[in-house]
Amino acid sequence: MTHTTERNPDTETEPRAGGAKVRGAPGRPVPRTRLGSLWVALTSGAVILLLLLIFILENGQRVDVAFFGAHGHLPVGVALLLAAILGVLLVLVPGAGRMVQLRRAARRRSARTPAPDAAVSPRHERPATPEAADTDTPDPAVR
Repeated sequence: MTHTTERNPDTETEPRAGGAKVRGAPGRPVPRTRLGSLWVALTSGAVILLLLLIFILENGQRVDVAFFGAHGHLPVGVALLLAAILGVLLVLVPGAGRMVQLRRAARRRSARTPAPDAAVSPRHERPATPEAADTDTPDPAVR
């Protein structure tokens, strides 16, 4: 006599990479979380910072830098990093200004528009009878 048991996907555990077991149905992916996304972002940022540090340390030769009358001597890596940061700022400042401009325009537009609750069309009103709920039209006589 053999005894068979039914599989319950809610209580089953599956082995995953690294030997960890995850509850859930087979083939169903584990949902992403904010904490997981934060971990990926911080790890990526740390790797990028490490690469920048290596770049700066490997490019330590001093160069003359002149900018709007200011003169100085900087390592090549630092000079290039500063140039990249200034380039990013040249893109970010106008982009931020445009976002502020669009937000103001959206606020003005929403202040002029009546509230959505006041402008409900009869087609989207709740039907008075259950029979009327089965049709797309609000009037049960029109079918």
